[in-house]
Amino acid sequence: MDFPWLTVIGAVPLVGSAVIAVLPKAFAPRVKHLALGVSLAAFVLTVLAALQFETARAGEIQLAETHSWIPDFGVSYALGVNGIGLVMVALSTVLVPLCVLAAWNEIDDEQARLFFGLVLVLETMMVGVFAARDLFLFYVFFEAILLPVYFLIGSFGGNEQRRRYAAVKFLSYSLTGGLIMLVGVIGLYHAGPGGSDGFLIDNLTGLDFSSSTAERLMFVSLFIAFAIKAPIWPVHTWLPDAAAEAPAGVAVLLVGVLDKIGTFGMLTLCLPLFPEASKWAAPTILALSVVSVLYGALLAIGQSDIKRLIAYTSISHFGFIVLGIFAMTSTGQSGSTLYMVNHGFSTAALFLVAGFLINRRGSAEIDDYGGLQRSTPVLAAGFLLAGLSSLALPGMSSFVSEFMVLTGTFIRYPWVAALATLGIVLAALYILLTYQRMFTGPVREFAAGWKDASGREVWVIAPLIVVILFLGVYPKPVLDVINPAVNTTMQLVGVEDPAPTVAVEGENK
Repeated sequence: MDFPWLTVIGAVPLVGSAVIAVLPKAFAPRVKHLALGVSLAAFVLTVLAALQFETARAGEIQLAETHSWIPDFGVSYALGVNGIGLVMVALSTVLVPLCVLAAWNEIDDEQARLFFGLVLVLETMMVGVFAARDLFLFYVFFEAILLPVYFLIGSFGGNEQRRRYAAVKFLSYSLTGGLIMLVGVIGLYHAGPGGSDGFLIDNLTGLDFSSSTAERLMFVSLFIAFAIKAPIWPVHTWLPDAAAEAPAGVAVLLVGVLDKIGTFGMLTLCLPLFPEASKWAAPTILALSVVSVLYGALLAIGQSDIKRLIAYTSISHFGFIVLGIFAMTSTGQSGSTLYMVNHGFSTAALFLVAGFLINRRGSAEIDDYGGLQRSTPVLAAGFLLAGLSSLALPGMSSFVSEFMVLTGTFIRYPWVAALATLGIVLAALYILLTYQRMFTGPVREFAAGWKDASGREVWVIAPLIVVILFLGVYPKPVLDVINPAVNTTMQLVGVEDPAPTVAVEGENK
């Protein structure tokens, strides 16, 4: 029997959380050390699992395991990843240790057990949702992930009344989407072969639906849940509130990883399970994506709260990701998957630098800062580099993925790509204007005695910046894993890239 890598990766944080829960109060100061050690262990296990993954077969499900769970209801415990799932599991296990380290001094000892325990439970759920190969198991992880996030937002962070409102709003939107999704999950089971393995995704792929209406309704039920999770316009309004009130590390996991569950589900479930409905809905979804790109960017420009600004930029970026997915081209879908990874790192760096500054100043208002590039040059440099990646500057990681999304969209929908390109111009405005307001000009009196980034803060930011720069000039290792999985998705949907329209030299005209 092959080693159950994915189960172990998911179980380690869960066991760590259980240990934290039963630790005597006398050990409270050591909780964060334990949480960091456990999250680093999960990361090391992910690296070892990735070494077992065959890049040449990245379009196939690997590291797989299947066990009967509730056979009377057709539910199995089935895990496995292709190239897309692997990079998302890796993104999760990379960011969690950095978020634990970022919250090192932000959470006091009395709250440490609850906070770090919930973060580890959240890591287990994230690994599970990206690795699940049984649709019902996916749904369980999809819904269970709400609980640790709800308590992390509602119990920690900013003003008590605002954070509780943000937590309830997040839960309400997500639960509504989940209940709508459940209708499609049940419908798929009845449309499939049934039996003890009736919810296995492999058994539900390629179904011959009795009518196009049934397929479209099931597609819509899953898509709504994923659109809320992503989020895209017009079901996006929970995100700015949640990101603004959550601690910086929680905001990183919320926007950098959890929101990717939505776009991951669109790419790996909606398209393969409902190929004809996906093609039917594509024009409408592309229109929503363009609105998200432009709307999110415009609202980001007008924000006075730095964390809300970053949240609105993410709504714009998710518009690009969804655009590439439903452009139905291999370049667009590869770009979208790479964008999920790159956005996770650049947004993490922005949120974490913002969190360090908010802890010093006690305010998230942009106008309460100024001149920080003189008093805290390392933090200023970290924010600038992450911001330049966010606006897709050539040489930064997001440039490659955004260019691929727009190129992949242009070859099938040129006018859609042209409109979305305006988002790049707006991105330059919201990033550079924010940097100007917060970091340039004379040093403000309050910041004159500030210390620059501590050693701990450098250890949090530096790995993110290194990845941003590395993937900006050499994205090939990630694309080699992503591309075969995208090609498999394209085959399942039954679409091919449009033929080139430029005449080849020597060809008859």
